[in-house]
Amino acid sequence: MDNESEAQSQLLNPHLQKSPGENKLARTNLVRALKRRRFICLAQILGAACICVALVLLAGTYLARRRKSGALFSNSDRLDSMTSLKGPPTNSFRDNLRSDTKYVTAWGSGGWTNDVIGAMNLIYLGLITERVALLPDFLPSRLMLTTVGTEFATLPFTEVFDLPYLRKTANIPILEWREVKAPERMSLDDLGCWSVWQSVQYEDADPRQSYSTWDLQLDVSYTKTPEWIKMRPEIKNDRFSSFWALATLAYPSARESSISPPLPNKHNVTLPPDDQLLCFDFLYYVAAYKPHEIELDYSPAWRFVGQHMRWTKTLSVLAEDYVRRSLGLHSYEKIPPFITVHVRHGDFRDWCEDDVLPENCFAPMGAIQRRVTEVRDELSQVHGIEAKSVIVTSDETNENWWHLVEALGWRRVDHSSTIERYGEWYPILIDAVIQSSGSGFVGTARSTVSILARRRVESWQNGPTRMVRWGRLGSDDH
Repeated sequence: MDNESEAQSQLLNPHLQKSPGENKLARTNLVRALKRRRFICLAQILGAACICVALVLLAGTYLARRRKSGALFSNSDRLDSMTSLKGPPTNSFRDNLRSDTKYVTAWGSGGWTNDVIGAMNLIYLGLITERVALLPDFLPSRLMLTTVGTEFATLPFTEVFDLPYLRKTANIPILEWREVKAPERMSLDDLGCWSVWQSVQYEDADPRQSYSTWDLQLDVSYTKTPEWIKMRPEIKNDRFSSFWALATLAYPSARESSISPPLPNKHNVTLPPDDQLLCFDFLYYVAAYKPHEIELDYSPAWRFVGQHMRWTKTLSVLAEDYVRRSLGLHSYEKIPPFITVHVRHGDFRDWCEDDVLPENCFAPMGAIQRRVTEVRDELSQVHGIEAKSVIVTSDETNENWWHLVEALGWRRVDHSSTIERYGEWYPILIDAVIQSSGSGFVGTARSTVSILARRRVESWQNGPTRMVRWGRLGSDDH
C-alpha cells in the first residue's frame, strides 16, 4: 500500500489507527498527496486550453486564407451585386460580366403589372438555373413595342421594390441592368437571344418586340425556341410555356439540339443564343404546372420570389400619406384597419360579349358591396379586426359611378396632383401599395392588378380576400 492510500485508510478507519505520532505523519502525507493531485489536474487543464487556442488560431488562419483567395464567401458577400460583376457600369455589358458567372435576362413589354409578373418569372428562372437575373427598367404602357414617348421615363426596379431585401429573403443574387451597363454612355451591343413568343402563339411570326432593347442599346438576333416549350400545344390560344422547358435551354445538351437558324438583327448580324447571358424575348406567359397559376397558392414564382418583392420604404411612406388623406386623418394619427377595393373597367370593356351591354357586363355596385361585407365579417369573426373604412381604387372615369362609391361611405384616392408632383408612374404605384396595405381586399376577377394585390394581402397581411366575377348580368351571384 502506498503512503497516500495508507494515510487515507488510517484516517477513515479508526480501528486501524496507530500511535499519535504515526497519525500525524499520515495526515502530513495525505495533505502532500492532495496538493500533488491538484497540481497535476491544473497542468492538464492548462495544457488542454493551450491546445484549444492553437486550434482556433490555425482555423482562423485557414479561413482567412480561404476568404482572401476568394474560395469562401459569406451569404451577404454572395448576394452583393459587386460579387456578380467586374465593377461599376461599363459602356458595353460584356466588359462587366464575370467569366465565372452566368446570367439570365428578358425584356419588358409595357403594362406595369404584367411586367412585374414577368420580372418575377425571370428571377425564378434565374433561381432554378443558378444564374444571376438581370432586370431591365419597367416600361410605361405608352412605350409598348417601338412607340417612344419622350415625356415618359422608364422606371428602375429599385424605385419600386426593395432589392436588397429581395436578395436576402429569396437568397439569390439579382442585378439591375443599370448596374451592368452605364445608362449615360452605352455603346451598341450585339446579342443572341431566344424567342419564346414565336413558339407559343400563331398570329405573329416575329419575336416579341420591346423598347427595353432600344433603351439598353442592344441589337438582338433571335432564335425561335423549339415547339415543345409550349405548355399546351393542342390549345391554340394558350400562350404559356413552362419554367423547366425554358430552363433546359440554359444547359448544353438541350441548347445544342434546339438551335435553329437565327434571324439577323437590325444591322444584319446573326448570332446563336448567348450562353453566358441567357436571354428571352418575353416571360409573362410562363408557369410551372398550369396557365395563370400566379393566382394559386402553390405558384412557385410567387412563393419563392413574388412574396419577397416588398415596396421601398420611400414608396410605403408616401402611400401612407395618401391613405391618411383619404381617411381624413392628420399626419400624427394612427391609421386604423381598412379594406381595399380594386375595380377594373377601362379596357375590360373590350372583353364584354357583343350581346351584353356594358352596364350588364361589369359587376354592379351591389355585388361589390356584398363582397366587402363578406371580407369585413371574416376580419371581425376570424381575426378579431374591426375594419370600418373602405378605400376604392379604380380606372373608372365616370363620376356617376364614383358617386355610388361615395354614397356607401367609401373613400377614393385623390390623385389630382400626383402626376404633377411625382410623375406619370406614381398614381398606379401608390394605388398598388394602398391595395396591398388593407387588412382585407376585394378585387376584380381576371385583372392582374387585382391578382397581385390579393396575393400581397394574403401573404403580407394574412387577410381575407374576394374577387368579384363579371362578364354578364348575375356573374357574381352566389
